[in-house]
Amino acid sequence: MKKKIPLVYVAMTADLLHSGHINILKVAKKLGEVVVGLYTYDACRELNDLPYLSFEKRENVLNSITYIKKVIPQSEASYKKNLLKLKPAYVVHGDDWKYNFHKKYRDEVVNLLKKWNGKLVEVKYSKDIDNLKIKDEIQKKGIDFISRLSSLRNLLHAKKILKIIEVHSPLCGLIADNVFSMVNNKKVEFDGMWSSSLTDSTVKGKPDTESVDISTRLDAVNQIFEVAKKPLLFDGDTGGSIDHFKFTIRSLERLGVSAIVIEDKKGLKRNSLFENSVYQQQETISNFCKKISTGKSSQRSNEFMIIARVESLVLGKSVQDALKRSLAYIKAGADGIFIHPKSNQFNQLKEFIKGLRSKDKKTILIIAPSTYNRVKLDEFEKLDVNMVIYANHLLRSSYPAMAKVAKSILTNQRSFEADKHCMSITQILELIPETKS
Repeated sequence: MKKKIPLVYVAMTADLLHSGHINILKVAKKLGEVVVGLYTYDACRELNDLPYLSFEKRENVLNSITYIKKVIPQSEASYKKNLLKLKPAYVVHGDDWKYNFHKKYRDEVVNLLKKWNGKLVEVKYSKDIDNLKIKDEIQKKGIDFISRLSSLRNLLHAKKILKIIEVHSPLCGLIADNVFSMVNNKKVEFDGMWSSSLTDSTVKGKPDTESVDISTRLDAVNQIFEVAKKPLLFDGDTGGSIDHFKFTIRSLERLGVSAIVIEDKKGLKRNSLFENSVYQQQETISNFCKKISTGKSSQRSNEFMIIARVESLVLGKSVQDALKRSLAYIKAGADGIFIHPKSNQFNQLKEFIKGLRSKDKKTILIIAPSTYNRVKLDEFEKLDVNMVIYANHLLRSSYPAMAKVAKSILTNQRSFEADKHCMSITQILELIPETKS
């Protein structure tokens, strides 16, 4: 009778494969038939280590490795579901999880294996190799524009709702990257950045009427990308002429921008907060659909997204008009819908969302709650919103702070009283790591 080959289970993210991973797989292969549990985006999110590559791409790489018999998804950070299903003779892992935040998963594995006399085999951790350090080095060297471009889509797969903060300078980019808060014992941070035409114009002392040319705005994005690593959405106003729009998309792709948002207005752009107090005209559905489809056909990466911003509600039109336009834009190829209601018309927004989701449950839905800012994130999540953009808050907070300090210096004829409102010079130096080198 043929001896049964023991089953060996190895869980991996397999985003950046290195010699440490191969060593673990070699050890596993010597013990029996290797099944790899490949972490899905949900599992990676739990581990706070979102991969650059999609599940399918990581799976393809693993399937080409001869040590591995089969690859299956592991949809949670916990091994429990897969272990109970497979009941492997062995689980193989690096010994580093004895000491880090993975320890709770190790303890769970040990207890589960006892039920069928399975064994945990731990391979000595290669201290000179660290996935997170490798990723950090890649980002520091500025060669991650391809992964940055795709990271927004990856995040949308991994999280129910994303938090995006406006940035108008590299300093803002550092804030977007590094600021976090602990909420219910959980680290909460922003998922990405928003390059706003309003804030880009205002910081240059110009009106928000597309007065800052696209080359200047792209240069600003490039400067932000030199220091910040999170994905960025670009406020493209109306997108300009169709002929120019396709070149804008290619320029954004080359930089590593993840998405452009264009609004369905025509003529000289006016900020939506003006609503009907200034004359604004909406583009025809057919013309805007043509712009979207032309843009989609001109992009060179499947990861880049075109988001259609629907201005019907802002301009006093019906929810039905907004829905009609949204469905047409989606059919034309729009990856997402950005909806604006009139000031404080939150009920109208909810009616729109309910109507859209009754017909389309997959298209990305984006809001910017500047005028209904009492609504919390969990309520938006319940409404099936995918992304919330805090669209101008860093700029709006910076001006009062600077004006306050300037006035204090004038009033007191010295800067002593203003110091309490300022960062220390040491903090400024520590904010930029390269300052010390």
